[in-house]
Amino acid sequence: MTTTVEPVRREAAPESAAARRLVDRMFKARELAVIAVLVVMLGATQLSNSAFLSEQGVRDLLLNATILVLVAIGQAMVVITRNVDLSVGSVLGISAFAAGLHLQDGGHPLVAVLLAVALGALFGVVNGALVSLGKVPALVVTLGTLYIIRGIDSLWVGSRQITASALPDGFVDFGSDGISVVPYLALLTLAVLVVVAYYLRSYRSGRDMYALGSNPEAARLAGIPIRTRVMTAYVVCGALAGLAGALYLARFGNVDSNTGNGYELVVVSAVVVGGVAFTGGSGTVYGAALGAVLLTSVNGVLPALGVSSVWVTAINGCLLLLAIAVDRILALRVSGALRKKAAQSRSARHA
Repeated sequence: MTTTVEPVRREAAPESAAARRLVDRMFKARELAVIAVLVVMLGATQLSNSAFLSEQGVRDLLLNATILVLVAIGQAMVVITRNVDLSVGSVLGISAFAAGLHLQDGGHPLVAVLLAVALGALFGVVNGALVSLGKVPALVVTLGTLYIIRGIDSLWVGSRQITASALPDGFVDFGSDGISVVPYLALLTLAVLVVVAYYLRSYRSGRDMYALGSNPEAARLAGIPIRTRVMTAYVVCGALAGLAGALYLARFGNVDSNTGNGYELVVVSAVVVGGVAFTGGSGTVYGAALGAVLLTSVNGVLPALGVSSVWVTAINGCLLLLAIAVDRILALRVSGALRKKAAQSRSARHA
């Protein structure tokens, strides 16, 4: 047994490391391309409309991106493990209402936020358990929980609506105030982004998620606790969707049974556009955040240029298709490069 496994490990390790370096370089270039598109788009809009990047304009761009970035961070963790969470929009909506109901009854804002996070994490546990323990495809599981949570939300909320007038002034102010042009919500989201990125890069459990997404069978043979890693990704994703629900309430001051409806599709688009491969194992949460900023900026750019907002959905769809096409091209290039390296390595050994 040992004599057959050890040579495979010695040969596979350099090829795996080479593959990782090659993929990292390509996806870093992908993230730089998203930054370039974002800069060009904002610059062109500013030239056309000088008031676009005013102090209030920059603040609005950051506020509009904050909620989507936060949910995209959690979604990126799940997608990196070669899974997906389609229930994040429903989780955001029900968590926002739970936080609003607590505040409406005179509760403390911090407790309301923690309640939203805990509720989101609970739904993450359900998704993670069904995917990791039940071995049910993530697409099927989270599509099911999307409708289940949305149904619970509709029955619980009904025709009720929570408005800013029923919320504490300090909570609503937190959703719009900030330091100079940078909103507090953006600073909080940035802190979450840095922490999650550091975890994925610097901790073994974080790096395990990339290994799992790259090759689940190899990860299992390497002794990686697959169920634990998948569960962790889903719990974090759910918790961040819950936090986004609380921040959504602070930002807009209005929650009803339709809150978060269809949000999951925008989140998945942001993650894929930002360079996180839908097949898992590649990309970063920074890229997912950039993708979210790009998509939300499109919403602000079109009205500033006098273009109807009905084009937003079509443009987002085009960006998603383009990102998927780029992913496919990158995958083919990586596969070709690895085959070439393997052939060269075999030739060198025979020589």
